[in-house]
Amino acid sequence: MTRAVHILNGPNLNLLGQREPEIYGADTLAQIEEQCQALAGELGVVLTFRQTNSEGGLVDFIHQARSEGAQIVINAAAYTHTSVAVLDALKTCDGLQVIELHLSNPHRREAFRHHSYVALAATGVIAGFGAGGYLMALRAAAG
Repeated sequence: MTRAVHILNGPNLNLLGQREPEIYGADTLAQIEEQCQALAGELGVVLTFRQTNSEGGLVDFIHQARSEGAQIVINAAAYTHTSVAVLDALKTCDGLQVIELHLSNPHRREAFRHHSYVALAATGVIAGFGAGGYLMALRAAAG
């Protein structure tokens, strides 16, 4: 049986490489996806990689991953700190790994970023490693 992983990205991540590169790095989301797809091939994983700027869209992505039995890597971006809807969707993913991912280390940033709703449903958290965190999270989810 082929393992499946969904990497789900929240708001403004479509602007990676342009938005605050001193915090989020110079890699675009398309470049990160390309690296993840290459690693997924090496790991024998079917990878779905998605981004949305809407909260409801992110909830729909979580529901789809759940219905497919796919492990989840989620960079919920700002919704990490604000969305009970994302938390509730993730809490329905019994038996699936949920890996919370951040490009930066939220605990070295503004106080409002220190709280994570996603963490309440996450198996683990990877933060502060820039674009390389995606590859770490994919390896963990594929494991």
